[in-house]
Amino acid sequence: MLYIFDMGGVVTNTAEVIKPFCDIIHITEEEFMSYCGDLLSQYSDGVITTSRFWELFSQRSGKIVKTDWWHCLFHPARNEKTYEIIRQLKKAGNRVVCGTNTIESHYRNHCERGDYAVFDQTYASCFMGVSKPKLDFWKIILVAEKTEAKETVFIDDREENWKAAASLGMRAIHFLTAEKLAEDLK
Repeated sequence: MLYIFDMGGVVTNTAEVIKPFCDIIHITEEEFMSYCGDLLSQYSDGVITTSRFWELFSQRSGKIVKTDWWHCLFHPARNEKTYEIIRQLKKAGNRVVCGTNTIESHYRNHCERGDYAVFDQTYASCFMGVSKPKLDFWKIILVAEKTEAKETVFIDDREENWKAAASLGMRAIHFLTAEKLAEDLK
């Protein structure tokens, strides 16, 4: 059996980066989002690089940003109970991978912290060229893992993501807590 775990909100908490960044450069979160426009989805899909994101953001906002604040301010906490579930699944002979929507800066941060080390493989949107909930995200993983949807369990905290995975025939689990996940996996 293949298990695909989302990272942020499941294996780690979703660290707040936008508000602290806005405080640093003295803009509102609404202004931040208006300056970003489509940049965040392009960055998450790996269409633009980190430096290009900040260059375009600087042009749009009129605020010169030279520091990669996505990397510097990103400090998620591990959900150790979820990590233990992953270890137990692997111990039982299952393949367990991470399937995450992420940007290059956060990916590097997770690598530095060893957050992906528990997985057999990590599939990150910024290197795949597609993000959840687009179906190609899972299709790429299924092809790479040489498995079928019916032999796969997908765990995510976002409804649009687990519903999309379920539409492909995966067993999709809505992550609420590690305790609930342990029950759902029985």
